[in-house]
Amino acid sequence: MDALEHAKELIAFESPSMDSNFPIIDYLERLLRRLGFTTERIEYDDAAGIRKANVVGKLGKGVGGFAYFGHTDVVPADDWYSDKYGAFTPIEKDDKLIGRGSCDMKGSLACALAATQQFSSVDLKQPIYFTCTADEEIGYGGAREVAKRSELYREMVVGESRAIIGEPTMLEVVYAHKGTCGIIATSRGRAAHSSTREGKNANVAMIPFLAEMKQIHDETISNADWQNLEFDPPTLSWNISINDYTRAVNITAPQSVCTIYFRPVPGCDFQPLLRRVETAAQKNGLELEIRNSSEPLYINPDSEFVRQMLELAGKSTPRTVCYGTDGGVLTELRKRVVFGPGDIAQAHTNDEWISLDQLRRGTELFAKLMHHWCC
Repeated sequence: MDALEHAKELIAFESPSMDSNFPIIDYLERLLRRLGFTTERIEYDDAAGIRKANVVGKLGKGVGGFAYFGHTDVVPADDWYSDKYGAFTPIEKDDKLIGRGSCDMKGSLACALAATQQFSSVDLKQPIYFTCTADEEIGYGGAREVAKRSELYREMVVGESRAIIGEPTMLEVVYAHKGTCGIIATSRGRAAHSSTREGKNANVAMIPFLAEMKQIHDETISNADWQNLEFDPPTLSWNISINDYTRAVNITAPQSVCTIYFRPVPGCDFQPLLRRVETAAQKNGLELEIRNSSEPLYINPDSEFVRQMLELAGKSTPRTVCYGTDGGVLTELRKRVVFGPGDIAQAHTNDEWISLDQLRRGTELFAKLMHHWCC
């Protein structure tokens, strides 16, 4: 099967992050075994109690070699553009493959599978590793479990495998991306008719907390200490959302919830900001939860590994991106870059697609990397 055929098979699995990914992981595990891989399955329950799984495979013997990482979950497709064709019905049209996950990132998985098919264990002097994770779109839960529990991942770390995080970069070499951090602050009140003294409006305690969050927001834009000029935009993108969930104007709000999502940049210690958030929450009697935190990815752009990647990919300079990936939690892999087919601008759209040319070129380049580092 070529990458297009693999991609169509993978897109047909409905695998949004809120559901179990067992069907697509079962399929990929069987496929890897047919290709000669030994496999390791890492199962876990997510925060909602839904059973998820990762599969890690190894083709060949020894250590080192090439390690590919891709995720199996996709974002929801509730507003899909077509009533005739569903989001999980792959459609080939105008040199594009349309379908949820085609770009982010089942097209990349398909290219890596098609490239891997070109090798058998007897061809390899060093191994090919193949990792498929869950929950990348909602906090990298699958990658965390792999990093914590996988024996094959530990082998990649010790053997210093060259790792590719296969997210869509238009096959540009990405040496750095921002991290992620989520904050949830909750104020508790008591609902009552607003004409009485029986209620307690949760927004009253939330307002001074929001004032401090606005101050932090402004500082991250104006103060270069919180920025990294290798990125566009160079800031932390301190994004504040607020909702009291109150459905009538004459009810005192029983709760008020503020969520903050920001993207730490490499070289910036953001812990002082979190301490300010904690202090403000405590001062105003709010509940506070900090979650979905992952480190920025940064590999020296002048390192031998990045220079090799540029040469093999036919590029002159590496670049950065502002989104996060599983690479932000796979921190023990010293040699890792983000590199894959497709354009991030087409990811998560209501008509998500990847060009057929990117599928062809992605297969060729993944095969080239495998041959260079494993044969």
